[in-house]
Amino acid sequence: MSPRPRKVDDAEILAATGRVVGRVGPARITLALVAAEVGLAPATLIQRFGSKRRLLIAFAESGRGQSEAFLEGLRREHRSPLAILRAFLLCFADMASTPEEMANHLAFFQMDLTDPILRKLTLEVLQDNEATVAGLLEEAVQAREVAGCDPEELAPVLLTVAHGSLLTWAVHRTGTAREWIARYLETALRPYLTTR
Repeated sequence: MSPRPRKVDDAEILAATGRVVGRVGPARITLALVAAEVGLAPATLIQRFGSKRRLLIAFAESGRGQSEAFLEGLRREHRSPLAILRAFLLCFADMASTPEEMANHLAFFQMDLTDPILRKLTLEVLQDNEATVAGLLEEAVQAREVAGCDPEELAPVLLTVAHGSLLTWAVHRTGTAREWIARYLETALRPYLTTR
């Protein structure tokens, strides 16, 4: 009697897709590699997603609407809106533990820019992140931790600093990605902090 097939939900498969993209990049990823990552047969992924492209689109779609749930977790860890803001922006460091992993995610971003469906999904995630950061800045203003800024204008600037810092860390390779991003975020935030 053969063992019953293991049940794996889509969220676990998409998380595994992200790990495999980080290891090998989007060009070398295969359904077989993702299936092995979660202990399934490749045929199971073909049945669920149909093709590698559709799996990658599902992976990109999984990023939509994640800010709110992630933010809830941060609110349980931190009381200060400014601390929550910093933690949210530093989460981008988790995209890449090594410069090589960063290069593989950057290769996926190239696909985001050239594939109309992926670009639309990426834009939605970016807009969601901008709204989240603007909301946290507004909370920090209300808590008198930050002053003299327009949250709607500063939010995309801080996200650009976080994303850009991750790229320059991959070139400089000094310290950790989190330390590198934190350094430049503090420089960008410093003029608006009420307590230095």
